[in-house]
Amino acid sequence: MKIPASLIASVLGLPLVTAPAVARADMPTFEVVAENGRFTPETIEVPANTRFRLQLTNRNIGPEEFETSTPFKELVVGPGVTRSTIFPPLKPGTYPFFGEFHPDTAKGRFVAK
Repeated sequence: MKIPASLIASVLGLPLVTAPAVARADMPTFEVVAENGRFTPETIEVPANTRFRLQLTNRNIGPEEFETSTPFKELVVGPGVTRSTIFPPLKPGTYPFFGEFHPDTAKGRFVAK
């Protein structure tokens, strides 16, 4: 009989933490707020060649979809909800993002330096 690792860990009181999960705790995190059909801040400077976390809080009355094309990312966030996603390392440059539900006003950019 094969016993799941999660059961063994819980019986022994051991945490199920892997190296990648621990590494994420030190990952740079950048916060963006979607409100009134706009993103704040519109420009986010991120370290080049470094993975980072984007945390999006939606204060709109409806959902918002944060989207980038390079690298391709989508993050749908309901009203009053905060979600995050991890971005791969970006080479130095500018990377635009936009809100799918407010494409004319919800715009911004990552600047990797």
